[in-house]
Amino acid sequence: MKFLHSMIRVKNIEESLKFYMDFIGLKLIEKKSLEDCDLYFLGENENSCQIELTYNYETPKDGYKTGSNFGHFAFAIENMEETTKLINKMGYKYLYEPFELPLKDEEGNSSKKLIAFIKDPDGNEIELIQE
Repeated sequence: MKFLHSMIRVKNIEESLKFYMDFIGLKLIEKKSLEDCDLYFLGENENSCQIELTYNYETPKDGYKTGSNFGHFAFAIENMEETTKLINKMGYKYLYEPFELPLKDEEGNSSKKLIAFIKDPDGNEIELIQE
């Protein structure tokens, strides 16, 4: 079995495409139009796990409410400092500024990862992890 995609509904497709393509760096893999909505499949390539952005033609005025069972999407980044510059340039803001997350492996060895959180245009949390 292969995990293919995760779907979220978006209020403003242009803002969401800007966020996921221009900021995150995903590519538009496929677009499908149905009777009541457009589906945008974004990923690194056709074989990668994808995010499906669903834009319903009759979107609630205030957008959608994120359920309490959804946490976040996580993306690997190369450099937190460069990502911060891009966040500022594009007018986004951190939800949680970059911080070191202490980790322990199975042998008890300690390490740290630099992580941060932002929100997409619909309020979904996005975790950024410096690789």
